Amino acid sequence: MNTDTQPAEAAFRTGFVAIVGRPNVGKSTLLNRLIGQKISIVSSKAQTTRHRVTGILTEENAQFVFVDTPGFQTQHRNALNRSMNRTVSQVLSDVDLVFFVVEAGRFGEDDAKVLEVMPADAKVILVINKVDQLKDKATLLPFIDKLRQERDFVEIVPLSAERGANVQALIGAATPLLPEGAPMYEEDEITDRSERFLASEFLREKLFRLLGDELPYGIAVEIEKFETEGRLRRIYAAVIVDKASHKGIVIGKGGEKLKRISSEARVELEKLFDGKVFLEVWVKVKSGWADDERALKSLGYD
Repeated sequence: MNTDTQPAEAAFRTGFVAIVGRPNVGKSTLLNRLIGQKISIVSSKAQTTRHRVTGILTEENAQFVFVDTPGFQTQHRNALNRSMNRTVSQVLSDVDLVFFVVEAGRFGEDDAKVLEVMPADAKVILVINKVDQLKDKATLLPFIDKLRQERDFVEIVPLSAERGANVQALIGAATPLLPEGAPMYEEDEITDRSERFLASEFLREKLFRLLGDELPYGIAVEIEKFETEGRLRRIYAAVIVDKASHKGIVIGKGGEKLKRISSEARVELEKLFDGKVFLEVWVKVKSGWADDERALKSLGYD
């Protein structure tokens, strides 16, 4: 009698994973690295990510639906910050797993406040990012021991999202923590966001990157028209600023600043959409939009 048995095939797992942390710990960089393509904008400026951005990663035996949240704002200065914090709290109550991202060697009051909003029964993996930037690598283990006192994390994974180091280990640690279930998206899908939304995000990233310290606090992007003709996309976008004095900052001398912002955004969008893009951008003033609930809703904020 043949007693050989075939190993049972691992059940497919599918789940929602929130990526949370204080501003600028590298959440969007991590999401882009996990997906293998840029879908979430990256900047050294706080509050770059204002909306939920969902990325989808399908592996051989699992599908991760990642939710990249805004950095939790510890100062509730206006309706925009309150909207961002509501998004973080809503996400945490509605996911299967949380990646709590901190910066290697730094755990401050702002990190602790993000940890406080996580439900007690949430499964949380501590992701220690930017380990490549640690000057003294010997400090990593004591840092991990210190954070073990903060919460009973299901896993702790040090990595570098920027370089891609140890990111695969994070996927490996997270896979068995997802619930069993069929995939929700096709294998080649990487996001559930519309092209219109991605266009506004990529343009907003160029504003953050190219305006630098000149960037006005109250700034947003509104796609007023998005047309598709075969592989050509015609996109008409308004940059919304809070004050008339900010308009000149965005436009720049002789319109050069806005021209460069538009040109660089167009190039990246053509790569993303794999087709030609016609992009027209102008600047509009909407005073007080960042503290106006109705204005926020009109710009797509929940």
